[in-house]
Amino acid sequence: MKTLWALVLVTAAAWAAGPVTFERLLKADSEPANWLMYSGNYYSHRYSRLDQITPANVTKLRPKWIYQMRVRHKVETSPLVVDGIMYLTRPPNDVVALDTETGRQLWLYSYKVPEKVYVCCGQVNRGLAILGDKLFMGTVDAKVVALDAKSGRLLWKTEMADYTQGYGATLAPLVAKDKVIVGIAGGEYGIRGFIDAYEAETGKRAWRAYTIPGPGEPNFGTWEGDSWKTGGAPAWVTGAYDPELNLTYWGTGNPGPDWNGDDRGGDNLYSDCMLALDADTGKLKWYFQYTPHDVHDWDAVQVPVLADLMFRGQKRKLLLHANRNGFFYLLDRQTGEYLTAKNYVKQTWAQQIDDKGRPIRVPGTFPTPEGVAVWPGVTGGQNWYSPSFSPATGLYYVAAQEQGNIYFSAEATYKPGSNFTGGGGKPIPADPGYGAVRAIVPETGAIKWEHKLVSPPWAGVLATAGGLVFGGSSEGNFFALDAKTGKNLWHFSGGGFIIANPISYLSNGKQQVAIAIGDVLIAFALE
Repeated sequence: MKTLWALVLVTAAAWAAGPVTFERLLKADSEPANWLMYSGNYYSHRYSRLDQITPANVTKLRPKWIYQMRVRHKVETSPLVVDGIMYLTRPPNDVVALDTETGRQLWLYSYKVPEKVYVCCGQVNRGLAILGDKLFMGTVDAKVVALDAKSGRLLWKTEMADYTQGYGATLAPLVAKDKVIVGIAGGEYGIRGFIDAYEAETGKRAWRAYTIPGPGEPNFGTWEGDSWKTGGAPAWVTGAYDPELNLTYWGTGNPGPDWNGDDRGGDNLYSDCMLALDADTGKLKWYFQYTPHDVHDWDAVQVPVLADLMFRGQKRKLLLHANRNGFFYLLDRQTGEYLTAKNYVKQTWAQQIDDKGRPIRVPGTFPTPEGVAVWPGVTGGQNWYSPSFSPATGLYYVAAQEQGNIYFSAEATYKPGSNFTGGGGKPIPADPGYGAVRAIVPETGAIKWEHKLVSPPWAGVLATAGGLVFGGSSEGNFFALDAKTGKNLWHFSGGGFIIANPISYLSNGKQQVAIAIGDVLIAFALE
């Protein structure tokens, strides 16, 4: 009874500010005490306006509490924080509510995953969305569920697709108005990708936008024969939203089979694209393809960052994107116009990007049965984890991977629910690779500073109004850098592989920073 009464008190206090309305989400930046959506705000800045932790006092940062998940799956979660309660996913698809002051578990929702699911890269989940008093989660068996945020009680469950055919959902949903937008995963299983929107109240599907056009639709002819039916192009990382334009932006994944394009001639739209969709209807407003006819598995799902900045003397509505193919791009997010691109890691596959944004390839870089060495590697210059943008410095921060691979092709025969990749990538013996956090000047793509890492990273970054950039290494080192110079100011050895994104929020008026290290979530605060 004592535990139940404590839960009632904490829950009541947490909801004193009221439910998380769409109006609150629109003004998420005005609530820096909370972390209301996956990327912090609709523009995907992953930037905290809290400034209690600074370069002058960050050395006093210490663990405040830890939450042990005790799981065998990779922990890629990025929590939400709402008025003193943290909501996070525990892989594959459990949801946990914690008290931000102590880390004490308030409730747990456990989702039963089928004995066999079809995911290429582990049974993972990256987070939640919230609207009103409901939490939303995608599942590895291609469902969308809604939970009561106060109790964890299941409210509705909707099937997106047949998971036995290779479909799944691993991303954090995105709320726009009264809809929950969710992309599908499964690009290694010959799926036909799509992005869905569901009514938040009922779970009824409101619209579906296929990422591969069907017969009679524009750009259908960019796939040879019937290859469009098994072409992949999933959308497995959370997009962004511009409320003024009412456009939601989603990056799409590789075409299938990944490394053998012999039977899918053409550009293979809309794989490896940025799509701008009307948030009310899902209608495609514009697209931009980064890597036509991709044969290197360079998904373009990386989180798009939206910013209104000067470009060549004119203020523009921009979309910033450090792509897996090794280039940093600027697009006009209103029209989709290509503006500029510059490589931010070593790349050997493109001679240049032409004035329309199309790459001119280096001959002889397609995979072969014997193998061809190409940079960047299969995991790309950057992968699924989040970049950050600081309005204070005007810099875009990204954890970069400097590594090549030997790409090889193989036969690929489609079989529902089976791997459909047609090759792969192998390490280059003389190139073990390394990593870096890099600060990029958006207008030019120039690298202002970098902080080198021993090996390619898998952790996202967080910039703060306190003048810091937080990041993590594959060796388990969580660190803070000076946002202006990249100077290493503080670190904590967590003892586990970091493959998650940091967030920041207030608890009892004091700033905390939290991240999953291994299978342990750690909240840090000033001592």
